[in-house]
Amino acid sequence: MENAVIIQFNHVTKQYQNDPAVLKDVSFEIERGKFYTLLGPSGCGKTTILRLIAGFTEATTGDIFIDGKKVNTIPANRRQVNTVFQDYALFPHLNVFENVAFGLRIKKMKQAQIEAKVKEALSFVNLKGYENREISGMSGGQRQRVAIARAIVNEPEVILLDEPLSALDLKLRTQMQYELRELQKRLGITFIFVTHDQEEALAMSDEIFVLNEGKIQQSGTPIDIYDEPINRFVADFIGESNIVPGIMIEDFLVEFVGKRFDCVDQGMNTNEPVEVVIRPEDLEITTREQGKLQVTVHSLLFRGVHYELSCTDEDGNEWLVHSTKKAAIGDEIGLYFDPESIHVMRLGESEEDFDRRLEAYTEEDHHAK
Repeated sequence: MENAVIIQFNHVTKQYQNDPAVLKDVSFEIERGKFYTLLGPSGCGKTTILRLIAGFTEATTGDIFIDGKKVNTIPANRRQVNTVFQDYALFPHLNVFENVAFGLRIKKMKQAQIEAKVKEALSFVNLKGYENREISGMSGGQRQRVAIARAIVNEPEVILLDEPLSALDLKLRTQMQYELRELQKRLGITFIFVTHDQEEALAMSDEIFVLNEGKIQQSGTPIDIYDEPINRFVADFIGESNIVPGIMIEDFLVEFVGKRFDCVDQGMNTNEPVEVVIRPEDLEITTREQGKLQVTVHSLLFRGVHYELSCTDEDGNEWLVHSTKKAAIGDEIGLYFDPESIHVMRLGESEEDFDRRLEAYTEEDHHAK
């Protein structure tokens, strides 16, 4: 039976000379046939992970496995991975066919095989008939497809994509997001995609790793990451959030802005200081009397699909609201939200801490039953 895990990092640290570590004791597993995204701000370590997988640099400490084999000292050309770079790294003096065929010619494959494989790869990326086109005469989206065809023609186990859509305009970028996702599904191989664009990560991924300062802050499905952020960094980085301090009174009851609210969180200490997250789209505009919060509108923007209101409550807390309802600047309104819209975070909790707490609480709950 084929191993589900294709890439594994065990306590990997990467440090360049005397500089601070770029990656700090990172461990994770990548499963075969999924679309993964490494997401985070510039300098967080996401491209370094890609370079370590590809073999372009070596880990300072820790071990890296590909398909169960330790590859720390295996050179890049002997790893079953291919990289699509941000600038595509195409050869301007070669036409489309020869760009895609380049790796096959290095392997000294027969011409008939090369022609068949290149034709199949170009068909996969919707560039059939473009074999003789010059690279200089192609659009950014077409060059993107050539780079992907060159990667998949070698039949790698893993394709690494280092911010390959960043140079495209918004409309083409959105189109290529869809095409990349569909291509990955058709090929059935593992894609590892690097981006700092949160919406791109949410739209494309089976799983996301959110990185900051050389560590994985949280990993999970896009829905997990968005709905259940583990700490302030993740909540703030993924989408827009209202974050206020609170007190976890007991299971399913939290206090913030001087009031107590029912919630769905549990497993924390009684009267533990916490942070409370409510997404802007989960706040519903209502009358001041019917609202759980009473606020005053002090700015309004039209965003196309919704209005964006910036409001302030009686204690001076700011609340961002996304709504199809409109309110005028200066209006005193109410904000209503369901218990499911409240997400409670422990202060500074890491993913490991969260997993341990959840596991312990689940076991305790199971024994109680």
